[in-house]
Amino acid sequence: MASIKTYIAKPGEVQQQWWIVDATGKSVGRLASDIAVILMGKHRPTYTPHVDTGDFVVVINAEKVEFSGKKWDQKVYTRYTGYPGLRVEPAARIRERAPERILHMAVRRMLPKNKLARKMLAKMKIYAGADHPHQAQQPKPIELGSK
Repeated sequence: MASIKTYIAKPGEVQQQWWIVDATGKSVGRLASDIAVILMGKHRPTYTPHVDTGDFVVVINAEKVEFSGKKWDQKVYTRYTGYPGLRVEPAARIRERAPERILHMAVRRMLPKNKLARKMLAKMKIYAGADHPHQAQQPKPIELGSK
């Protein structure tokens, strides 16, 4: 009988690609979950949980993402300032101040909570407008966040 071998990826062995995503008119949650899958490497057959097998993702037009319903006014983000009490901000105010933070927080919360997740998150580049400085990497366009 032939024995079946399980492939386990090793660090530095995986070829990482660059993808570009246009966030215009996309729902935040659907887009964030698709980006998280690519950052973790779950879209590959060689996915290994303890090795960073994911790809780089460049997100443009992050200011044009959408929430369904009245979430721009009703959804609040809380953060700890170091002093007693929390800082509460609605999503609409964060979009005015730093529109890329909404998508960044959504993807960050969908990744595992460990050191490897911080490396995965560093491979995501989010830009509010259509311009980005990653032309030299020749990112390939990919359609994410569709129903």
